[in-house]
Order: sequence, then C-alpha cells, then structure tokens
Amino acid sequence: MAPFLLLLFAVIAGTELRACAALLEGYYPMASSCSTTGNYTDFSQYRQNLRQLLSVLPTEVTSSRGFHEDTAGAAPDEVFGLMMCYADRKLDECQYCLAASITLVTQQCPNSRRVSASYDACLLRYADTPFAPVADATVAFYVTHSKDATVDSVAMAGARARLMVGLTAAAAASPSRVANGSSPYNATEEVFGLVQCTRDLNASECSRCITSYIDQLPQLFPGDQTGGAVKGYSCLLRFETAAFDMALPPAPEQPQGTSPAHSKRGKRKTRLVAGVSAGSTNAFLVFVGLAICFVVGHRKRLERGTRTTTSKYEQEEEDFFDVEAVGDEFENGTGPKRFRYSELVVATNNFSDDRMLGQGGFGSVYRGYSKEMNLHMAVKRVSKDSKQGRKEYASEVRIISRLRHRNLVQLIGWCHGGGELLLAYELMPNGSLDGHLYSADRILTWPARYNIVVGIATALLYLHEEWEQCVLHRDIKPSNVMLDGSLNAKLGDFGLARLVEHGHGSHTTLLAGTMGYMDPECIVTSRASTESDIYSFGVVLLEIACGRRPVVALPDDAVMHLAQHVSELHDRGTILDAADPRLNGEFDFGEMKCVLLVGLWCTHHSRSQRLSIRQAVSALRFEAPLPSLPSGMPVATYMPPIGRLDYVPSSILSGRT
Repeated sequence: MAPFLLLLFAVIAGTELRACAALLEGYYPMASSCSTTGNYTDFSQYRQNLRQLLSVLPTEVTSSRGFHEDTAGAAPDEVFGLMMCYADRKLDECQYCLAASITLVTQQCPNSRRVSASYDACLLRYADTPFAPVADATVAFYVTHSKDATVDSVAMAGARARLMVGLTAAAAASPSRVANGSSPYNATEEVFGLVQCTRDLNASECSRCITSYIDQLPQLFPGDQTGGAVKGYSCLLRFETAAFDMALPPAPEQPQGTSPAHSKRGKRKTRLVAGVSAGSTNAFLVFVGLAICFVVGHRKRLERGTRTTTSKYEQEEEDFFDVEAVGDEFENGTGPKRFRYSELVVATNNFSDDRMLGQGGFGSVYRGYSKEMNLHMAVKRVSKDSKQGRKEYASEVRIISRLRHRNLVQLIGWCHGGGELLLAYELMPNGSLDGHLYSADRILTWPARYNIVVGIATALLYLHEEWEQCVLHRDIKPSNVMLDGSLNAKLGDFGLARLVEHGHGSHTTLLAGTMGYMDPECIVTSRASTESDIYSFGVVLLEIACGRRPVVALPDDAVMHLAQHVSELHDRGTILDAADPRLNGEFDFGEMKCVLLVGLWCTHHSRSQRLSIRQAVSALRFEAPLPSLPSGMPVATYMPPIGRLDYVPSSILSGRT
C-alpha cells in the first residue's frame, strides 16, 4: 500500500506544483542568465542536490522575511543558492513567485549549473561555486512610465539623483540592505524612491551596484519621466512621483561585532545524507513543494477571509475554482451546453491533427462539427500542462458564458470529462486578426480594418459599461480578435478576464497580459482597470492602422514602441505617414487620422487622461469631434534594457504571451 500512496501523493503534488508555476505566468517582465557549458545531466548528483536546495529556499525566504542563502550537497557537486523578495512587491506576491520558480527556473535554464533569474517580484540565483562577495550590476530589465511634458525635467532629474544617492548610503548602512524615502522636486510635489541590495553584499558592493544604476538614470529615464524601476541580480532601484506600496523587510538581527555580509544567521548548510535513494529524495521534494504551495495558498485564503471590502465577484474570481461546481452551476442555467467528452471526441475526429486550427501556450484548437446541433465549432483543448490551467478554464466558463454581444465570440459549450478541459466556441472562418494583418498572401483592405476597429470598440463598450458588471479583459491583442465569414470582429479568449463592480476603479491582481500591449503602469502596480484595457485597445488600433507590431525596429538596430513612433510623427505634423505602406494610400484619410489619434490618446501615459471607451466609440463613429492632441503628449511605453533589437523579448515582437 505504501508505494501506491506515494504514487498517488506524487500525482496530486505534481498537479499542485504545476498550478504554482501557473501563478508566475503573469509576472512579466522577467530575465534570466543561464550557463551553457559544463551542464549537469538528468541523473547526476548535482541535479539531485539542486532539487534539494530549491525545495528548501522558498520556505526559508518566507521565514526570514525576504532573503536567504543556502547550500546542498558536498563537493564537487555542491550547489549554492540564494533567493530574495523585491521590496517593491507585497510579501504574498513574492511567496507565489518563489513557489512557482521551483518549477519555472529549471524550464527556463534546463541543466544549467549557474543561473540568475529575475522576476518582477522575486530573485533566484544558484551556482556550483560559492557566490563571490561582488555585486552583479547587470540590468536584468527596466520599466518606464514614459514622459510627462508638465514635469520640470531639470528639477526632476536633480531631485531624483539626490534622493537616490541618499538612499544608497542608507541601504548600505542598513543590515537589511534596503531604504526608501522621498524628496521634493518643486514647491508642492515629491519624488518617492526605493533601493535594495541582496544581503550577502557588504556596504561597499551594495553602494557600487546601486550607483551603477544611478549613473544610467539619464539614459534610461529622461528627467521628464514620472516613474521607473531597474531590477538586477544584486540590486534594484525604483522611483515614482506618487507614493507606492512597499514591503520593507525588518533588519536582520546580527551578533555583536558581526557584519551582515559574513553573518551566519539565516544561512544554513543543507547536505544530502549518503545512501538516500533517488526515489526517496523525489518523494521528499514533492512533499516540500506541495507544502510550499499549500502554505502560501492557505495564507492567501485566510487573508481573503479577513477582508471586508472584497466584492463577491472579486472573491469569486480570485479563488481556484472547483470545476465540478462550475459545471453544476451552468448545467442548471440556460447558457452554454455541457458536452459529453465522447461528443467532442466524435466532433473533432478524436482531435486529429488534420482538424487542428492552431496551437499555443494554453493547448490546441480543433475544428469540430456537431451533428446533433448541425453546427461547426472550434474546440479548445486546454493542455494538462498549460500555464492557464484550471483557473483560466473556469474564468472563461463563468464570464464569457454569461455575455451576449454580436462582437464577442460565443461560447457554445464546455466539458471536463475524460481527464480533459474543453471549451467549444462558434467557429470563426477567417481566424484571428493578426493572421490577416501580417499575411504575405493577402492585404486586409482599409474598409475591412475600419469595420474591425469599430467592432472591437463596440465589444469593449459592452464589457466596460453596458453589462451588469464591468468586465476587464486584460489581454486585448490581435490574436484574440477573431473574424467571422464577413470579416466582422469578435473579441475572444476571456481566460484572464476579471469582474469588478461598476465605478470601483482598479482591481489588484496577479500581473497578466502580453508585453507590448500591457499598460506599463500594470507592470509596476499590478492594478488592472478599464484604463489598462483602454491602453491595450489603443495599441491594437495603432497596429491595425500601421500594419506593424508594438515594437518598431529602427535603421540603427535601436527600437521604440509603436505608440512612441506614431507620437513623434504626430508632433512633426506627418501622422498619416504612419499608415501601413502596403495599403498604397488606398484609405479614407479622415478615418485613418481618426484611428491614429484615438489610438494615441488611449496610450496616454496618465490613466486619468485617457479616453473612456464611450468617448472612443463616439469619435470612431464621427459622432463627436476628433481628439485634439497637444504636441509632445506623453505616451506610456515599456522598453527592454539597452533599447537594442537584440534585447527585445520575443513576445513584444511577435505579439505572443
């Protein structure tokens, strides 16, 4: 019986660990540095030691409030590791990040003996040699709020530099290696800042790391930018013109006369016991990984239980739903049909390859036909290893099944049988918008594009203002816009959608979306809102008009965001030069200008200054005057380190999540 129980437990634990990894899906941006020589093999002692180390580090980081170093095994296969929570993220967000990284980091850097991985909430490093007490001042990634023409750039740059220099000295002198504060940059406003180093660094190396970022501030963040963050493998720097939440760790206790860099407190030697079998080690790791997820998830549920301001809709969407409960709820309603698994097997010819319409991170989509309903459909088969997983499946069933609009993809039915999660939608004969925008064989005409623009806007108006609750889509992009037989647009893929009550503003959640389309403020604050959807909508409008991806490659191999490119053309009075050259000028000049101006206004760096979706629809239908954009209007953009094409994440160039 014991082997059977271990096997059953391992299966359950594996499911929980995959769920934990899914929690990190939205923690973009992320960057990793992986060694490529001297890699370990799958059955080596080094791999066994690494698994042991990764099973210990996350729980120790939690107990030590944000940072821990450890080792596992003995030379020559000893593994050295450290983890840290970035102090500009909440502790519970870091806990999810750390738990998920156990699985994710080995996928990002398979068989690498030396890894540095930076996510938006946490940092993980491990190596086959002890870490030298030297800072790695590499910029893993940075985030910017773009420009604000109303900011005194000289005063801002001076105040920001003075603040960061002072915080650097404070962090270097602090055992926790972190400091925050503010400094006035005019008579009424302040700039707020935070700096942090890993606690293994001495004061000198901490100062050197942050100072290297300060030296790059003029290059990365011109003085008229209202905020930004630089995150690396040894330190971070962040500034904003508005106060932001921080989770500052308490100063670690130090024995008298001991420096933080060499203190043994919070650092433990973890060695494998000789003779332990690989099977026992794996079972232990499964147990520890499951325990991490259980503890983190349990704490999260307890915190939700103590809130008094969470609406029933937010509570509903935050939980990992019970799929059977979802099924029972909708089986009693008049919405989509609950299919039997055998029905969808027959409809798709057992999910044969010749019926496959597409494949992505979520799984695969197949063409199907229901004889009973005399209906063609697209069947999404959620991969068992999908990062979207059960939560996104349940989100789609709960949300899209209750929505009815001509510009939304209709959910026909669903099924969770045969060990599968399946969703059946109305079939869109012309596929997705991105397939047409970038097709080498055909060019989408301007009348078709303008009709698509109005269709997307109408769908978003329904979601934001006309349904009984406000629906935040959170992943508006061309690949999620489907086209019917007449090239009418229908917005789909509600796996990341969330419900909020009208007038309740921002909704704090795990970061989710697609780089290039995601509101840069979401990257920093993780607060989704109708304004963040509007930003994504604006980028899509510009993409449709220009026929270009969100990142534009310049002749010198530098890059800029599409919104910034169009904004510069607008400032020069040549905005129509942004039009897709493949149209050969065959477009309505008034409509093209309208789409470009509305798209620019929707990407305004300030959420409060963006158009509402109702204003955008009125402008696109020429029921209201076109927006009058001031010259130099700042747009919000996220750009990768260095600003060179070689460093652009592939998701920005391709539009993939």
